[in-house]
Amino acid sequence: QLVESGGGLVQPGGSLRLSCAASGYTGSTYCLGWFRQAPGKEREGVAAIYRGGGGTYYADSVKGRFTISQNNARNTVYLQMNSLKPDDTGTYYCALRRGVCYLRHYWYKNWGQGTQVTVS
Repeated sequence: QLVESGGGLVQPGGSLRLSCAASGYTGSTYCLGWFRQAPGKEREGVAAIYRGGGGTYYADSVKGRFTISQNNARNTVYLQMNSLKPDDTGTYYCALRRGVCYLRHYWYKNWGQGTQVTVS
């Protein structure tokens, strides 16, 4: 199970931190990713982190502004979002896949319910 939290309304230039609590998954050879979807647009990958080694991956559009991290003890992944822009608006989803990380949504089978981020 994946449960996201931390979304909300923020002004341009502001910050938010999203959390994804993962439960029921064992081992460390899996990837946790953050995706977002705006109305009428395809779901896009934002960032991902490999649970075992901690390797991180970012979409070009968020590099330098977003940081993905994990708390292994709490099985939680975070997405720190700074310098937010109106284009960052959308529903943000946490997703999990066994194996290496990709930023394409079709590689992921397990999804959270999403949390809304509005930058306005």
